[in-house]
Amino acid sequence: MPQARSFQTVVEGKTFTIETGKLAALAGGAVTVRVGDSIVFASATMSKTLREGIDFFPLTVDFEERMYAGGRIPGSFFRREGRPSEAAILTARLTDRPLRPLFPKDMRNDVQVIMYALSSDGENPLDILGIVAASTALTISDVPWGGPVAAVRVARLEGQWVVNPTYDEIDRSALDLRVAGTRDAVLMVEAGAREVPEDLMVEALELAHRAMQPLIDLQEKMAGELGKPKSSYPSFALTEKLRTAVSEKVGTRLADMLRDEMDRIERQSVLDALEGEVLAGFADDADMAESDLREAFHDIYRHEVRQRILNDGARPDGRTLTAIRPISCEVDLSPRAHGSGLFTRGETQVMTLTTLGTPREAQELDGLAPTDLKRYLHHYNFPPFSTGEVRPLRGSSRRDVGHGALAERALVPVLPDMEEFPYTLRLVSEVFSSNGSTSMASVCGSTLSLMDAGVPIKTPVAGIAMGLVKDGERYAILTDIQGVEDHLGDMDFKVAGTSQGITALQMDIKIKGITPRIMAEALAQAKTARLAILEKIRACLPEPRPALKPHAPRMTILKIDPEKIGAVIGPGGKIIRRIQEETGVKIDIEDDGRVFIAATDGPSAEKARKEIESLTETPVVGRIYTGKVVRVADFGAFVEILPNMDGLVHISQLDSTRVEKVEDVCKVGDEITVMVTAIDPEGKVRLSRQAVLEGWTAEEALERDRRPSGGSGSRSRDGRPGGRGGPGGGRPGGGRGRN
Repeated sequence: MPQARSFQTVVEGKTFTIETGKLAALAGGAVTVRVGDSIVFASATMSKTLREGIDFFPLTVDFEERMYAGGRIPGSFFRREGRPSEAAILTARLTDRPLRPLFPKDMRNDVQVIMYALSSDGENPLDILGIVAASTALTISDVPWGGPVAAVRVARLEGQWVVNPTYDEIDRSALDLRVAGTRDAVLMVEAGAREVPEDLMVEALELAHRAMQPLIDLQEKMAGELGKPKSSYPSFALTEKLRTAVSEKVGTRLADMLRDEMDRIERQSVLDALEGEVLAGFADDADMAESDLREAFHDIYRHEVRQRILNDGARPDGRTLTAIRPISCEVDLSPRAHGSGLFTRGETQVMTLTTLGTPREAQELDGLAPTDLKRYLHHYNFPPFSTGEVRPLRGSSRRDVGHGALAERALVPVLPDMEEFPYTLRLVSEVFSSNGSTSMASVCGSTLSLMDAGVPIKTPVAGIAMGLVKDGERYAILTDIQGVEDHLGDMDFKVAGTSQGITALQMDIKIKGITPRIMAEALAQAKTARLAILEKIRACLPEPRPALKPHAPRMTILKIDPEKIGAVIGPGGKIIRRIQEETGVKIDIEDDGRVFIAATDGPSAEKARKEIESLTETPVVGRIYTGKVVRVADFGAFVEILPNMDGLVHISQLDSTRVEKVEDVCKVGDEITVMVTAIDPEGKVRLSRQAVLEGWTAEEALERDRRPSGGSGSRSRDGRPGGRGGPGGGRPGGGRGRN
């Protein structure tokens, strides 16, 4: 039996408990990390043999969101977990990003990190626990790795910093910042914010890096006490002999090419031709593998690009370090979409299209986080033609999900509240061309699309991607990086925000961390670029349109008594379905009695509104109604004055003169006009036709109305007191209006 070991440390008042030795003894390394009643398990295992035929390090990181962790059964048809939720995908990506830079670049053995949520208390988020668990599993395993790393979450509440906040504190916070790093530097940043200034963001980053140090200490202690020896692996590092041989073949031609300004297609064509020439030069050398020759060629190209940036401040397309590529903005491109915006920056082009829906169309979430409904959806599509490539379409990738979530996070702080704008919003960003950050182009295109749709956002949002080239102590920060600079550089730092502050932040790096000083410079440089892009957006469309597009649904909101919801829904949803079919509107009913009527034309909405009001109206003494006679008796007639509500007109109140027989005045199916003269405590309604004919007030009518001994108040059709759905009549159908 394996022996379990438990280790603890405290991070800003919260206890982290890490256990190992109890679970998954055959994995390379396995641990559980616990905070409160939230527990995440992580394993890290390396294959015994290398994967042939690849030129990259094959790392996979997966987070499995097990619903038993929250004491719940999955809501799917099969009642078991299916494809990962968006939250699980984002957690896996969040974990992957700080782990990947610390693996040996020359390793080709598969490494797999798998995380499970074993318990979720609905209070402590699981993503930070997942990063710590994955790092610890790798640290004590036999997998070669340069960690450990740690992670913390930072919130800002009432001017105070909170480290590793609860879900409730995150919801109330002006900042939700997640940071991962090593002992010396920051590796990964992910943030959503409500227009937080740059200096405050830097302060939060520095706090996060200090706060995570106890977790680094604990992992190093565990590695020293029970860590496994690291496994050896076949190295795929290039020999110096090969590098030298390829460098001599290339000569100065790569450096010469970089002096000529070219677009992406032209530059790639020249590169391909030169690479082919180098490969042909070694065709007769059996000791020179083609894959190694290609890798050496690209290493030389990478070196030339980086040195030119560091030495001359010149980039592959000839721009200075802070220059932004030409920008154009357009709106109103789709006549039927509710809003559309096209944002083009250099060779990067994204169109975002907005659809407005009813509250019923909000996304229901089935996950471990306490949020169960999502009103704003942002989806991102990255087709192969956007990079001039051909590949099968396989649905949304993890990258697509991550980019959509980043753009969504950037725009949430400026969206109107549900009370002000009661719509579900779905934005879809279609990438038409990619050479640089498409996620930040999605932010810009989405701002245009929302304003074109007439969504009253508080202020425009723009985004920019920053890069970094670092060699020892020398470094250069690049504004608006293009694809080659992302590929050959050391950092992809995406910053989105308004003119007042940051709304979203994401940083990925390929080196072993960067300092707060570099991040502060990158944020300052990004702000200058962001303000310039916001000017372009405002020049295209200064503010949201004052009205929605003709095809967008208009929302009418009613407030009814929650006890009357059943009357609107009807048995099995019969009534609400009939209203929607007859009027062409969509109707949503919330449990608090709010009714949302969505229609593309006014008359339809008005017709539906009147019918709902009539279904939920309460009789008022003195009010006159025209209703249908639904039953007659010797003592009077029962008249339906409102849907599902009858009242009695006593025979003495049927006419201005004496009536011998009820049928002399009316019969079942006739319409007559009556006044409500009284409503008793049981909800029985007394009516008078004579009061209408004589022009009496309700008081005068009641004074003249004498109830005989055999009389009765309002009754349901089957003779039971209480009417049909009025007071005492119950609520037909019940439940919420979701038809």
